[in-house]
Amino acid sequence: MIVNGKIILACLIGLLVSSQGLRAQVFPERPITMIVVFAPGGPTDVLARIVAEHMSRTLGQSIIIENVAGAGGTTGGTRGAKAAPDGYTLTVGSLGSHGAAAALYATIGYDSRELEPVGMIAGTPGYVVVRKEFPARNFTEFLALVKANPGTVSSGHAGVGSTPHLACLYLAHLTGLKFNSVAYRGSGPAMNDLLAGHVDSMCDLAPTVTPQIQAGTIRGLVLAQPERSAATPDVPTAREVSLPEFIFTGWNAIFAPRGTPKSVIDRLSGALSLALADDVVRKRIEDLGSISTPVVERTPDHMRQIVARDVERWTMVIRAAGIAAQ
Repeated sequence: MIVNGKIILACLIGLLVSSQGLRAQVFPERPITMIVVFAPGGPTDVLARIVAEHMSRTLGQSIIIENVAGAGGTTGGTRGAKAAPDGYTLTVGSLGSHGAAAALYATIGYDSRELEPVGMIAGTPGYVVVRKEFPARNFTEFLALVKANPGTVSSGHAGVGSTPHLACLYLAHLTGLKFNSVAYRGSGPAMNDLLAGHVDSMCDLAPTVTPQIQAGTIRGLVLAQPERSAATPDVPTAREVSLPEFIFTGWNAIFAPRGTPKSVIDRLSGALSLALADDVVRKRIEDLGSISTPVVERTPDHMRQIVARDVERWTMVIRAAGIAAQ
């Protein structure tokens, strides 16, 4: 009887494993929720919507975008990390929310190194921009004005710990500038206030600022890259404004909760890779001034390495700068 019991138990386990494997093969069977950790209109939101549209066609299910902003993206990051590990709740995070947040916040509800990466969507170059009527006409004049009026010129960003905030910190570190820093719940609200003239300047990323620079509603002072962007050909590079060290590229990526089955991650990663290989999707990303993820860098393993690298890198930078955790 014991032997028969063991045989029956083994058969039941085999059926369970087989059933789980079959369900993973038919994934997804219902709509997927994609949590964007910042408010609508920012770079994370814009890029998420571009790839979600294509991924939904590949997967045969709709992808519902849910914006969960707050605490530099860690509010949404926590919700996504604590979701059921079944592939039906994904999180689109950034260098800030899933790289530097561990050093900027005393307590967050996840360790991004323990999540299951689906893959990187795009790299996002940094810019310094000002409202259209700001008196400084170029970056040299901007530096002089801010230095002459420390703590007076306002600078909006997407929230403490966000990637744009990191760009602001890096700029201040390199130049010694002191701004009146204004934190928002995402780049979208910050940009709205810049357009309305309520803040003077912003450090932000290509998807947010490029359309406004192209429309002439704001002015780009510097691109934190070695080469000019085809999307904003009139904006000088960091080297051209005599600040060659100001090289800054963020990223946006998709994550699933820890413990999500590999077969499900592979299915999602494949759908993301197909989206990024699509000429229309790639053009939409590059027209925003973002950097399309190369084929060899689209894997979950590559994204896992990037997260580990950036958690370590920004922890060192933030601690060296003496910035206290929030």
